[in-house]
Amino acid sequence: MNFLKRLFGKQSKEEIIQVEKFTREQYAKDYELKEQGLENVLGEIYKAVGHAIIPFDVGGAVDMYYFPKHVKGTGFATMELLEPNGNGPKPNRIGTYELVAFTKEPYNESDETKTPFNLIERRICGIFTAIGNYSFEAVLNPNETCEVPRDDGENRCLVFDNYKPDNKEFKIGDRTHHLLLCMEIFRSEMEFSRKNGSDQLFELLKNQGYYPYSDLDREPVA
Repeated sequence: MNFLKRLFGKQSKEEIIQVEKFTREQYAKDYELKEQGLENVLGEIYKAVGHAIIPFDVGGAVDMYYFPKHVKGTGFATMELLEPNGNGPKPNRIGTYELVAFTKEPYNESDETKTPFNLIERRICGIFTAIGNYSFEAVLNPNETCEVPRDDGENRCLVFDNYKPDNKEFKIGDRTHHLLLCMEIFRSEMEFSRKNGSDQLFELLKNQGYYPYSDLDREPVA
């Protein structure tokens, strides 16, 4: 189990990985190919983007991208971890990746911050930002669990999975990457996963219709 002790390290991501400079044209082309790769797996991307006030690469939050047509509810994804040359998070046993998560709440453009969708969207953004930073320091594999600190002193419990619906691969042009699902679960479910394996937990969650969602307005399956 990984325990994420801090959101941002003393080192910047530029100090953790060797930085290669890219032109605006290279970034623009890579963005276009990345969007196509995500849509191949998650369906059409929503036109609005949840832009962070402070960019992720200088210590801010990740931008949020929304996918309302893949499963009932809304999918979320990052697009800032992988560079145009394919570098990014420390490769896990599959390779490098972007992050995904899901809620059963439909996409909602309301400016009201306390709507169910906006509350979980902000929660997922915090999880993505923490895991995104941590991914440059630690190897995060599918089926592993992780704890992310909250402001109230408690920890969020996560389990990772290689998200590959209908065996569709996440590709950016001719590069093959993958999507690392960040699924928030109950502590009892995390402990069950550590004892019995994440595959058994995923089976229980799927049987109840809870996979791949991070909504916790449900009963634990373990």
